[in-house]
Amino acid sequence: MDPLASGFWARLKGNRPAYTLTILVTLTVGILIGTIISKGVKGQEKKGADATPLSIPSPRELSSQFSQISKQLEPSVVNINTESTIKNPHRRRGGGNPDQPDDQNPFDDFFDKFFGGQQGQGPIREHSLGSGVIVDAKGYIVTNRHVVEKADRIRVKLMDDPPGVLHDAKVIGSDQETDLAVIKIESEKALPVAKLGNSDSMEVGDWVLAVGSPFGLSETVTAGIVSAKGRNIVPNRQFQSFIQTDAAINPGNSGGPLVNMAGEVIGINTAILTDTNAYAGVGFAMPSNTVVNVYNQLIAPEHRVARGSIGIMFNAQENPAISRVYGAGSGGVTVSDVTAGSPAERAGIKVGDTIVSVDGKPVKNGDELVSDIASRKPGTKVSLGFVRNGKKQEASVTVADRAKLFAARLGDEEENGEEQTPKESKLGLTVRAVTSEMADRLDIPAGKGVIVQDIKASSFADDVGLTRGDVILEINKQPMNSEDDFTHISSSLKSGQDVVFLVRQRGAGRQDGTIFLAGTLP
Repeated sequence: MDPLASGFWARLKGNRPAYTLTILVTLTVGILIGTIISKGVKGQEKKGADATPLSIPSPRELSSQFSQISKQLEPSVVNINTESTIKNPHRRRGGGNPDQPDDQNPFDDFFDKFFGGQQGQGPIREHSLGSGVIVDAKGYIVTNRHVVEKADRIRVKLMDDPPGVLHDAKVIGSDQETDLAVIKIESEKALPVAKLGNSDSMEVGDWVLAVGSPFGLSETVTAGIVSAKGRNIVPNRQFQSFIQTDAAINPGNSGGPLVNMAGEVIGINTAILTDTNAYAGVGFAMPSNTVVNVYNQLIAPEHRVARGSIGIMFNAQENPAISRVYGAGSGGVTVSDVTAGSPAERAGIKVGDTIVSVDGKPVKNGDELVSDIASRKPGTKVSLGFVRNGKKQEASVTVADRAKLFAARLGDEEENGEEQTPKESKLGLTVRAVTSEMADRLDIPAGKGVIVQDIKASSFADDVGLTRGDVILEINKQPMNSEDDFTHISSSLKSGQDVVFLVRQRGAGRQDGTIFLAGTLP
């Protein structure tokens, strides 16, 4: 320590009052400095020490109608998974190598000549999702036709099913005109059923819920209102008159129900209007009254919808000028075309006639006329009241089956081309007879064997190794010399029976000659 400082503290201690005063002054200064520093620190803290802590309020029952309807309907709404085979119409080229433009198989060009150039990448398996609603406790489900159309396999997931559990479904019937279908699953217990309502009771502005599986998200509920009724969005589809809604409908919602505030299904969600393939505020549902009519016919023994027709055409929107020129006054439907050989032609109806009544009931427009006639069974008679050159007349007309009458225009699958398409056998393949030109190229006797035209993916034929272009010479020692031989033998095979094919295979890399392909039919 410095001697001067040491002497100072010795003299200070000797003067007790001065020493005490010095200590007090030092403490006072220290307290003042500490207070100032403390205030500075507090000034940087966030205010709110007097804030009241938040608390979670007790549950309150607000508007529970939506939630009640959701709980009621969700068990009856199902998720539908489908698998289908898409044939690739384009042959695969040689890996982008300009020196190798085609697959190295000289038989391809010859084979494509006969079977449409479908050789190459082979079939593509496509998976898709949709929705449906259970309407019968025995497992009957209503959905859209486009959800299950051309599907090789249809599987249904119920709300209470454990993960991974799916039920195989079969198509009971479908209707192209309304895009509706009925499928069925087997269940040991009674299934929850949705209640159908009367779609005619709905008004624009009424609240509705859409239930389904958009993008595979099952048990999704969206809310909206009825935006419009009687929307016709597809040209030349007289029976596709929809309920329009702004409840969110997206891919995967197809086939799910549109529900009113009574928990009743008043429509089947079918389509959306969008530029992006996603919800844009405009969705469409097939009215439940149409659904009921179609469903009742699809579950009947014939499993098809029969609609009446008299064979006339008219403008979708009647122009008042037409009525004035043809002298019918207000209302009625002026005929613009009469189908040759139709009931209308046989009854004497002509272009320019204005139909004003059916069995005495006035007809206001084309929709009313189509609805009335379509509901009649083919073969029944109706009395048409019509105006010709200002004079009212009547004619008796026998209603025909619309599908048959307009088969060419409708593109009815049941009426066109069925005999030209080879039928698939229980083995999962279709065949053609070997022509003389084929026999020359294959180096086999003419009239011997049948050539495989197509193979269904995951079928018995696919499992044993048959491929498109193989020539089947024998099945279980029985020679295959024609399509009839193949049909006769394949139809006699039963589940559990061994099946042995003697086959001449084709294609690059395969040994020239015949081999056996065999398996046990499941």
